[in-house]
Amino acid sequence: MMTRSQQGRTNRLTRTSIAIAAAVAVTAGVVAAAPDAKTAQPGPKLSLIAASASVTLDSWKEDPGVYLDLGTYLTSENGAFELKVTRKSYKDPVVAAQIIRDGKKTQTKALPAGLVKDFSGLPDFAQISVIDAAGKSVLEKTEAFCPNNASGRVRPDAPANSKYPQSCPVNPFTLGSVWGVENGWAANTYAGYYSDAVQLPAGTYTAKISVTKKYRDLFGIEDKPQSVKVTVRERSWEGEGGGEGVSASSESSASSAGASSKTAATSGHDAHAGHAAAAPAAPSGHAGHGAPARTDAPAAATTGAGSTFNVGHGPYPPAPPALPWALKKQATEKGALGRQGFSAAAVGDRTGQTDGSRQAPGVQPNAKRPAGKATVPDVPKPDLRSLPAYGITVSDGYEDVPGKDYLAFSANVWNAGPAKLVVDGFRSPGKELMDAYQYFYDADGKQVGYTPTGTMEWDPRPGHEHWHFTDFASYRLLKADQKETVRSGKEAFCLANTDAVDYTVKNANWHPDNTDLSTACGQENSISVREVLDVGSGDTYTQDLPGQSFDITDLPNGTYYIQVLANPENRLKETNHDNNSALRKVVLGGKKGARTVKVPAHHLVDAN
Repeated sequence: MMTRSQQGRTNRLTRTSIAIAAAVAVTAGVVAAAPDAKTAQPGPKLSLIAASASVTLDSWKEDPGVYLDLGTYLTSENGAFELKVTRKSYKDPVVAAQIIRDGKKTQTKALPAGLVKDFSGLPDFAQISVIDAAGKSVLEKTEAFCPNNASGRVRPDAPANSKYPQSCPVNPFTLGSVWGVENGWAANTYAGYYSDAVQLPAGTYTAKISVTKKYRDLFGIEDKPQSVKVTVRERSWEGEGGGEGVSASSESSASSAGASSKTAATSGHDAHAGHAAAAPAAPSGHAGHGAPARTDAPAAATTGAGSTFNVGHGPYPPAPPALPWALKKQATEKGALGRQGFSAAAVGDRTGQTDGSRQAPGVQPNAKRPAGKATVPDVPKPDLRSLPAYGITVSDGYEDVPGKDYLAFSANVWNAGPAKLVVDGFRSPGKELMDAYQYFYDADGKQVGYTPTGTMEWDPRPGHEHWHFTDFASYRLLKADQKETVRSGKEAFCLANTDAVDYTVKNANWHPDNTDLSTACGQENSISVREVLDVGSGDTYTQDLPGQSFDITDLPNGTYYIQVLANPENRLKETNHDNNSALRKVVLGGKKGARTVKVPAHHLVDAN
């Protein structure tokens, strides 16, 4: 289970732990031939390719282990590979279907029940076998595949941008997701942060990568394994001058790939606390606290791995174009693509498709506070909903309040649409608070109304230092009879689209802009601020500091409920105010100084 801190770390770690398409070098014959006519199935043609015939991987003395970023990709031609993954409620299992588009016709093909169990990707998709220089088998494993992995184009006439989200969500209470490989694109099969390191001594190996049979049969993928030569070199941070060179113990056959970046990223948009890990932070804000984050999976410089790209949670800019013009030329010569292969897929926003061109109505707030009469027009409005609490643990008061017991948790409020929530704050000269206004837009994106909706306040504490919108949500610990016993002091927030909760709802934006605090929350000297919660996305906070978490020091053992309540004062205008509350049952036990918590499953979601 991930707290908001862990999710934030995942955002950054996954981005730096993946081979990026910019480094792909394709040789002749890499595109698989189409399955024969007897086995061909409707839908796009999928192929497994290897970007390079060889890779160099690092194992660090301080944290031994190798991340098998082997540079294999799944390509999609003759149409996009698209999957819709949903669950009706937390009482229902996750189901997945392939969406096949042929002009104006759309076909839905249900995937086998139980194949997909969560929203993180297709389990056991890739089979990896590794043999050493002596021909001895040293490793057999499978890896999951998120079609939204870091990706790029396989031909220059493919759509310039992929319409699909750029990650698979990991929030345990996700309700719906869309996965896809754009037509003429390729997605990395490496599982990134979600792949465990393997123990391989320095030396040379051969890796064989294939798509497992159940997926070959399901999607009509040819059985054409890829072989990659692997050099494992051992490195140490001692004496490397911050990681710019290779240690003396490195494998002599290591390529000149260059140094890896190995930065421990701090957590994401959590309680914004001052307990951040004492390590260099990844780009953008949301410093959190807790133990130091898992270090990045090392990646050689030539892979193109960097903080822009990701394979896990959170929407980020896509990788640059991947496979060169040579691939198109080679494929054309072999007749593998055919005439349709040269036709760029149409992009744009229409029923069942968005290429991300819809933006928040103005990235920046209005230049002036609104004038004239406030109105709440009859246009679509947001629908704020709460997810049940998760990431629930018992903690002490850190050094701030020693001798206390606290119940810490993560909470998410998301927007089910059909309109995004847009709130601007305006500051009068010399005033400490901003006046906040909610804005409303018609179907064409034209601003047609506004209403006052409270205030924004500057939070100067280390790890915060941004503007909070007040009264966005509140958290309460209820007794077994569901009467309030403890209330969190946290009710002011900077809004950010940290989690893709349900990208299947109407008007869901698969490419929201403000995904972290650095994009939306302003500076101390800001005169105005715009905060947006987009359709389909939610904002997770981890309540783990005294004043935010619940003080349970003197509470009797027994059953309680954590309540997450969106828009507690009903200041924001919504389509529905009746779905703003979510409860999560917890059972407290133990003694003072050693309290315990048991978290029963919430229907089918067994995540604490």
